[in-house]
Amino acid sequence: MEETLFTADFKAAPYWLDDAGLPTLDAPDALPARADVAVVGAGYTGLVAALTLARAGRRVVVFEAGEIGAGCSSRNGGQCGAGLKPGLDGLTARYGAARARALYEEAMASLEFLAAFIAAEKIECDFHRPGRFIGAHAPGKYETLARDLERLNRELGIAAHAVPRAEQRTEIGSDIYFGGGVIENHAALHPARYLAGLLARATAAGVTVIAHTPVTAIARDGDGFTLKTPRGPVTAGEVVVATNGYSNRERALPAFRRRVIPIGSYMIATEPLPEDLVTRLCPKDRVLNDTRKVVLYFRPSPDRRRIVFGGRVALAETDPLVGAPRLHAIMSTIFPELKTARVSHAWMGFVAFTFDHLPHVGARDGLHYAMGYCGSGVAMATHLGHKLALKILGRDEGRTAFDARAFTSRPLYDGHPWFLAGAVLYYRLRDRLAR
Repeated sequence: MEETLFTADFKAAPYWLDDAGLPTLDAPDALPARADVAVVGAGYTGLVAALTLARAGRRVVVFEAGEIGAGCSSRNGGQCGAGLKPGLDGLTARYGAARARALYEEAMASLEFLAAFIAAEKIECDFHRPGRFIGAHAPGKYETLARDLERLNRELGIAAHAVPRAEQRTEIGSDIYFGGGVIENHAALHPARYLAGLLARATAAGVTVIAHTPVTAIARDGDGFTLKTPRGPVTAGEVVVATNGYSNRERALPAFRRRVIPIGSYMIATEPLPEDLVTRLCPKDRVLNDTRKVVLYFRPSPDRRRIVFGGRVALAETDPLVGAPRLHAIMSTIFPELKTARVSHAWMGFVAFTFDHLPHVGARDGLHYAMGYCGSGVAMATHLGHKLALKILGRDEGRTAFDARAFTSRPLYDGHPWFLAGAVLYYRLRDRLAR
């Protein structure tokens, strides 16, 4: 690892935490004896659900195993999309046209809910809608991408269009792609500032948020539940599980450990760059990714002084310090001007995939849950956290297109994705052989 790769003030921590405004919460000496609803996990899902419930008059306690912001809610790329991993074609083949449309429209609704929610709550998190550019990493991928975007435009009214290679420089300062496409309504935000805003709104509504307090067991207790923690038990009428990509760390949640696949995503931020360079590389300030299965994603920082670049860089989970040089090398193939740019931050976080590549929301063994956002968690976690709370409140508005779907696992899977290295190798080979 080249010493010159890192800045003198390099941090092995998310760039977003530098100015997040996230408070440090100390666990209280005594826990509340009882809550109407106990929430496990203080990320986007848990805090939005808690806020909705508290404003409806429920006493809500949120437990976080570590520091607030230790999970992916402060570690993601701040890209806000409205798609589903199988795509409209894949969903149609699997479920039929009507069901596929309903699922995709729910995903679209998640992004609109996020935008309306941030505006209504007046959360200052650099939310804006620059749109998304998707680069075709092989010639044939451009044809497929153009066809998919045309269908989304025609059937769902999504403002999307193909960008031929001859016009690519209007979207990205790189010649590595074979054209691409644009989805106009996709968005970006500062993920940790958004989390800080959610925390502030939730506590102002009366939610008790307790950090550094893992839930070690959940047991039925009459009509409710008892949650055991190192600081003592708490009883609750209802429980919300909002652990997403960190569910496999929760001993109290064996059923959910087996149903989500934690996948590490690695990120770097460059040192401050000349503003005109960032403008040349990202002329329209879009969020960007490409058509690889082992996807790369990147964007300018909110102040347009850095490039924040992410992806999967290893077959098995590794240290962000190991991943950083690999990400930098890939970034430099896309943007050769960044070959000498140093890295100021490197970090990783766990996203949660499911075996059907779709989000899930519902109840299991009496526990309410929303999780498995498959890399699109900023909008979907906000949307489904709210919907889940409405379900608990017994409101019809809590219904979603994701309801009444089996949340399945696989034999021999216990939350440790032993098959992940093989899957990453397979998809990486497919990406390399794509024509």
